[in-house]
Amino acid sequence: WSFVSTGLAYDVFGSPRPNEYFTESRQGIPLITGRFDSLEQLDEFSRSF
Repeated sequence: WSFVSTGLAYDVFGSPRPNEYFTESRQGIPLITGRFDSLEQLDEFSRSF
């Protein structure tokens, strides 16, 4: 329980914290919608961090 409550679980597994899912600039859900340009969409999404 203390592993999760202190935030160490986020650091160890590399998952975003609850306040990092939606930022001021990105309020929508990041979905990959294109079949052939998925790599470009993923690069664009990762640059927004």
